[in-house]
Amino acid sequence: MSKVYDGIMGVVVGDALGVPYEFQARDRFHATDMSGYGTFNLPPGSWSDDSSMTLATVESLARTGKVDTYDIMRNFSLWLTNHYFTPYEKTFDVGRTTYEAINRYLDGIEPEKCGGAFVWNNGNGSLMRILPLAFTDCDDTVIDRVSSLTHAHETSKTACRIYIRIARQLLQGFNLREVLKNIPVERMEFERLPEIEKYPRERIESNGYVLDTLESAIWCLLHSSSYRECLLLAVNLGSDTDTTGAVVGGLAGIIYGTGGEKGIPEEWIQQIAKHEWIGELCGQFAEKFGK
Repeated sequence: MSKVYDGIMGVVVGDALGVPYEFQARDRFHATDMSGYGTFNLPPGSWSDDSSMTLATVESLARTGKVDTYDIMRNFSLWLTNHYFTPYEKTFDVGRTTYEAINRYLDGIEPEKCGGAFVWNNGNGSLMRILPLAFTDCDDTVIDRVSSLTHAHETSKTACRIYIRIARQLLQGFNLREVLKNIPVERMEFERLPEIEKYPRERIESNGYVLDTLESAIWCLLHSSSYRECLLLAVNLGSDTDTTGAVVGGLAGIIYGTGGEKGIPEEWIQQIAKHEWIGELCGQFAEKFGK
């Protein structure tokens, strides 16, 4: 399998691991394996909006061979209104900022002007879906534009740029700790990130704020040594469990791959809804972009 598959399946598996526990408080549950039901009463292997929007992006890139924000937004609207890119032909768990942005598009607003640009629009809704851009050669301006489809504030765009920068360097085989040493702190609120490893668990937030999601993802990677360990650590942080799982899952998938002692467990992949279709989609993307 390709690194595209490793990363994208890493997102989906991480999302599905977290879905049953979303909104539950830290240390009020203990995830040990792929499970189901819980918050949304869905079977094991069910994924949510994080994966749907990621896969909508993958499909657009694979079909068009380029980053086309109009086409990506079209796919997002098909997801929201027609239930495309969902595990069971039903859209659920849509963030408010994302919902409002897509509805602006449906009302005729240009895609890149649809995203919320206020400080209170800094949920993790663009970070959770941005990983496919790591497998392209697009620049920071394009990353900003894709984030801005739903989340246009500078904090959200910065988080997406940092995440893609980290993912690309991991794809090149660099060690995460070395990567973090060279991450430029573009905005003051990101100043903890290069030294996030030293913070104790109680100072790691796992809510829906984009910066907290990025920090918790990196913290979990630095405190684990396999995909399984990393993702269970992330989900057990509680609160926005599916998105924390999706964001860290993509990076952990790149680092550890699939199968073996450290990679994404094959038994988890086999439980993922539509896992064969996801594999085919990743193959089409990898072929188009030479990855």
